[in-house]
Amino acid sequence: MPKIDLLQAALASLQPQQLDVLDESHMHSRGLETHYKAVIVSEQFAGLNAVKRHQKVYAAVGELMGQIHALALHTYTPDEWTQQGVAPASPTCKGGH
Repeated sequence: MPKIDLLQAALASLQPQQLDVLDESHMHSRGLETHYKAVIVSEQFAGLNAVKRHQKVYAAVGELMGQIHALALHTYTPDEWTQQGVAPASPTCKGGH
């Protein structure tokens, strides 16, 4: 099963109102299925700072994190997402050959 599908399944445990997982490996030099971006909108993030939100995501992803190089996280509550509406664009790769 592709890693993107595994990530989506793992992140579904956060009961997201919106979940977008993008494979951004093509923007980097470390091969296929290595770099991902996740936009997650969930009530479970309410009252949590960015560090606590990311810890919650890493707990959901579990051992799968060891199989990828990078996971850019954009975590929002539904109210934050209503105000923002879009996640920032990912930067271009700075190397890593």
